[in-house]
Amino acid sequence: MGETSTGVKGHVARPALTFLGGAGTVTGSKFLIETHETRVLLECGLFQGGRELRRRNWEPFPLPASAIDAVVLTHAHLDHCGYLPALARQGFAGPVFATGYTAELAEIVLRDSARLLAEEAEHANSYGWSKHHPALPLYTEADVDRAVRLITPVDPGQAAIIAPHITLTLHHAGHILGSAWARLEFTGGRRSSTLACSGDLGRAAHRLLRPPDTFSGADVLLVESTYGNREHADEQARQAFADTITRTLGRGGSVIIPSFAVDRTEVILRTLRELRQADQIPQSPVLIDSPMALAALSVYQKAIAARSGELRPEIIADGTEALDPGGLQELRTPAESMTANRPVRPSVIVSASGMATGGRVLHHLRHLLPDSRNTVLIVGFAAEGTRARDLSEGARTIKIHGEYVPVRAEIIQADAFSAHADADDILCWLTGAPEPAATYVVHGEPSAAAALRDRLDHELGWTAAVPALGERVTIRARKLRHCSSRSTVTEHNEEPKVGSARTPRATARRCSTCSKCVMARPGSAPMMGNLA
Repeated sequence: MGETSTGVKGHVARPALTFLGGAGTVTGSKFLIETHETRVLLECGLFQGGRELRRRNWEPFPLPASAIDAVVLTHAHLDHCGYLPALARQGFAGPVFATGYTAELAEIVLRDSARLLAEEAEHANSYGWSKHHPALPLYTEADVDRAVRLITPVDPGQAAIIAPHITLTLHHAGHILGSAWARLEFTGGRRSSTLACSGDLGRAAHRLLRPPDTFSGADVLLVESTYGNREHADEQARQAFADTITRTLGRGGSVIIPSFAVDRTEVILRTLRELRQADQIPQSPVLIDSPMALAALSVYQKAIAARSGELRPEIIADGTEALDPGGLQELRTPAESMTANRPVRPSVIVSASGMATGGRVLHHLRHLLPDSRNTVLIVGFAAEGTRARDLSEGARTIKIHGEYVPVRAEIIQADAFSAHADADDILCWLTGAPEPAATYVVHGEPSAAAALRDRLDHELGWTAAVPALGERVTIRARKLRHCSSRSTVTEHNEEPKVGSARTPRATARRCSTCSKCVMARPGSAPMMGNLA
């Protein structure tokens, strides 16, 4: 355990929070929590995007990895779990707490990441495009083995003691399968305090997952801001998606969709199924070219078969057909993947990674971008410095494997498939909860974080701050007072205290910030109830 420290006159010092990632950027989430006897790392994300961000992954960790007592993961995306093998490589050997589905998906994601890092290093050494001689991967498959052995599944909605005087409860977040927002309670001092972290918050409009369990209050809140300055235009984006596919196939081209392997691919398959059933797009082969996406798809299929409480009722009702658009082809081997570079027939190609930072999609882009018949369809958030962002902003060339590739294909952006809450969704999630003593807007680019901070102030009356990378603050209990929200809800129930046997009464609420979302408090049922 961490060394004991005391405050003034022998009082136990308040817990402290340090922002080691996810501050000033939308990647690399890492938040270090220190009490007088324990250190817990909340999130263990990889920095992605431009070179300067990626270099941070190679910087020495700010403290010995062996000094960290536990890690908490909210979900299995690389920018939240991708640094875990590097931490294990440096000596971390404590427990890693996450939901069961996050444990399954994280292993898939981390093994794929190790493979891509190794392939990238090998390619750099073969073609000499790295300044490092030899180029080495950040971590290896052996490091992933060490990391995944540490993961301890936690049942959503159930309080779990993860360290002395620290209790963790994970609540459904609706972002990807297994995603959660986390609530930590600290009881070691004169007065207990709580911290909540949104992780990546999902959407009420998610096509597969039910809406997030509503924020129920905490002394300190970390809230994501990926889309803190934007609102999703779902119907327009969905129509643009259908029109793009129809137009591209009609001129003899193929549609390349860079896609996150976990959840985004499943949502795309579901949407293709719905559009084809409605005769809104023509029939064509659908090529899934990502070993990780196919592995994740099997986890989603297992969740459907198990009738998981995370899923929407209509997905469970469709059973094994829920994610089958027809004409589906699974490209598993490198030889099969190469066939997508020059498809025999105009096709829809779904391949990772979603921001085109690596993976098989790079090979497809290299071959298909120079042909004006083709289209690259960007269907989610792309961080600054990524190829997907450059394409969406009109780049005429992009660099792939050390060479510049001309961009002659049509480039279309349609955010209909983002699994991130937009600004209105976040406000709806918070509306009606008591104001925290401190709210920190994290995991967003500076303009998005600042915009969300201002909306929290103007619309909820909350004092919020955008922390700087490396900033350290204390966690203190808020003074008890009436909810300061300026919005209203139809009904408001307090969540039971940790350890209570009482089950919260089923309630749903519609916030007055917008009219599009209805969310539920943890414990409500059936559509928005606790996870199965």
